[in-house]
Amino acid sequence: MTYADRLFAGFYRRPLKERVRILRRTRDFSSETEALIAAGGGLSLAVADTMTENVIAVHGLPLSVATNFRVNGRDRLLPMAIEEPSVVAAVSHGAKLVKAAGGFLGVACAPVMTAQVQLENLPDVAKAVDAIRSAKQIVIDVANVAIPSMVRRGGGCEDLEVRVPAPEEGWLVVHLYIDVRDSMGANVVDSAAEAAAPALAELTAGDVGLRIVSNLPLRRMVSVTCEVRAEELGGSDAAARVARASRFAMRDPFRAVTHNKGIMNGVDAVALATGQDWRAIEAGAHAFAAINGRYEPLSQWTETVRGLRGGIVMPLATGIVGGCTAVHPGARAAIELLKAKDTADLAIAMAGAGLCANLAALRALSGEGIQRGHMRLHSRKSTPPEPPRQPVGCEAPQAREISGAADAG
Repeated sequence: MTYADRLFAGFYRRPLKERVRILRRTRDFSSETEALIAAGGGLSLAVADTMTENVIAVHGLPLSVATNFRVNGRDRLLPMAIEEPSVVAAVSHGAKLVKAAGGFLGVACAPVMTAQVQLENLPDVAKAVDAIRSAKQIVIDVANVAIPSMVRRGGGCEDLEVRVPAPEEGWLVVHLYIDVRDSMGANVVDSAAEAAAPALAELTAGDVGLRIVSNLPLRRMVSVTCEVRAEELGGSDAAARVARASRFAMRDPFRAVTHNKGIMNGVDAVALATGQDWRAIEAGAHAFAAINGRYEPLSQWTETVRGLRGGIVMPLATGIVGGCTAVHPGARAAIELLKAKDTADLAIAMAGAGLCANLAALRALSGEGIQRGHMRLHSRKSTPPEPPRQPVGCEAPQAREISGAADAG
């Protein structure tokens, strides 16, 4: 056990002040993050008023850290903004089980987002498709003119595809594939789509329809895998029960949707903490779960000689520059806590959080049931704590080979 492991052992039992002291001893923070943690976090009303409309106050969530997380050989703390104690506990416990076998391995595709340009009232759909394909590079160049700063950073539009999802409608859709570097990229791809639309309309003699990002970024996938030893789960029978629970989700969409909800408990909590567009992430995840024509789990657990092998594959658009991360000090602090190097690193960590939540939930569901631990953790919320007597100081998969996944926490 490393020095950091010893410090974080029983982290949840320690008083809040001691948890903060441990973070300071084990993490290198910027002065901004140090001050934010010392002050208890939060978002000032002045900053909030610049972020959205009709602001009257700031609504907070607890910011927790999940411990024991190791991915691609690096030990991490996962920041999680969520009101549900069982989710933080589940991710920390699931990560501990996985860490004993070496931790998570993750890979992510390049940060390529999809922009859609719809063309309507086409006189000849087939000719329109040929015209766009023949002028492919011209269209790409036009799109890139609209996003020069992204091109300078090494990104930009790199490919396009023509789709005819409904031939009888007399329209088609052009997908522009845009590398957005370390941003989530929605605004960039919208700009590129709007710039390319007039050129596409001229090529096809059609009318411009919608021009907008797609929240199903199939060229921006993440995959995370892990092993778990049977003895960490309580024996080979426990491992077999988890694998059977995973197969249940594969065969029943009613179970699969709850299974995936549990995965998103972990993913969304990290997304909220780090200032991501969690609504877009949710939409993409559930759309991908149904991409084969039936709703399926995003993860899968299978038995091995030594215990279990698990994995998750999902689309995940994240950003560490721009958007909320540019203005929200708490989001910037969370990204620093996680020590995310780039968007791929953040996406791998988020998918790993989902897999942790999944493992802990399946283990509980297939054993003693979810409610025992769940309600024990909830009991802390039933009686408000007494006020203090004095003021408290202030890492790409191409094919989907994996399925199965989580519930409550």
